[in-house]
Amino acid sequence: MKLIVFLVVLPWVAVFARNFSQDFDLTWGSDRVRILNNGELLTLSLDKDSGSAFQSKNEYLFGKISVQLKLVRHCHILASQGSTWDEIDFEFLGNLSGDPYTVHTNVITEGKGDREQQFRLWFDPIADFHTYSIIWNPHVIIFYVDGTPIREFKNLDSTKVPFPESRAMRIHSSIWNADDWATKGGLIKTDWSKGPFTASFRNISAQACIWASGSGAYPCSSNSWLAKQLDAPSLERLMWVQKHYMIYNYCIDLKRFPQGLPLECAATT
Repeated sequence: MKLIVFLVVLPWVAVFARNFSQDFDLTWGSDRVRILNNGELLTLSLDKDSGSAFQSKNEYLFGKISVQLKLVRHCHILASQGSTWDEIDFEFLGNLSGDPYTVHTNVITEGKGDREQQFRLWFDPIADFHTYSIIWNPHVIIFYVDGTPIREFKNLDSTKVPFPESRAMRIHSSIWNADDWATKGGLIKTDWSKGPFTASFRNISAQACIWASGSGAYPCSSNSWLAKQLDAPSLERLMWVQKHYMIYNYCIDLKRFPQGLPLECAATT
């Protein structure tokens, strides 16, 4: 097992990425990345030859991560590294012009995922910026769109249902060609005559704990998101979104799990 081990001076980090060049590294396709408006806006582009990506300079263990995004197609995730990695995904799958986007969410622990839920957005994500957020704390992971919860994944018992709680993660975002699977199962291919395709990012915020390995404590206990769980009105809103906009839920896919649904499906939405 390969873990990320790090030492920090301050246990609390609050990053408000008003200047991308200070807070993020370009990881590939750097000639397709633009930092504009005095560092307040970043764009990632995809053409027939390559996509592009960036990641945060800092690593985080629990946090509230938000980004304002104007879509084409991209992936916004928290991810660790190594052969048994953790990952929390927001992915936006390509479509035919005029069709609604598919928002694909997943939670990967120790290199194992298969926890997908997919949604249709209730607005046009390419017309303007919208806010996509993840709260990740020792109790739950909550996915939000414009402040509305769309999914929660609870830490029920990490000895039975693995939960990402020990590996530091970076923020990763990328745009790449996935027309072999993402566009209606690979049936629709990218029309490169309409490229390059560009996604725009602004106001990324990462309010996060950094837990020095082996310290045995969470040093950010005074922050409200660290103990955040959905209250009754928020749960009602989440159920409304899932009733009207969810198009796939692994927890009801009996064909995929003929030996029985994953254990968390009995207790989570």
